[in-house]
Amino acid sequence: MGDQTDVLQGPLDLLLMRTIALEPLHGWAIAQRIQQISDDLLRVRQGSLYPALHRLEHQGWITAQWGASDNNRRARFYALTKAGRKQLEAEVAKWERLSAGVNLVLQRT
Repeated sequence: MGDQTDVLQGPLDLLLMRTIALEPLHGWAIAQRIQQISDDLLRVRQGSLYPALHRLEHQGWITAQWGASDNNRRARFYALTKAGRKQLEAEVAKWERLSAGVNLVLQRT
């Protein structure tokens, strides 16, 4: 648990959009999937998750619809829009450039 890292806002948007790119998910499932895929290294807290989802929805990059979760509870399911798919591509490209630059600095200093 001590090695988990809370996700910062910039990468959070990228991770959220990438996580729902394959299928719509509700908020808790999105957070769990990110934690699971990252081998428990990344954690998205509710206090960051839902404001980010609302921000992405407001920007038109995701949509939300009510549905039933696996345990039959009412939940909002988030899905990527066409504009969101374009934005996701742009965010991935930006992240790859940024991380390449950071890696160069770490290797050369």
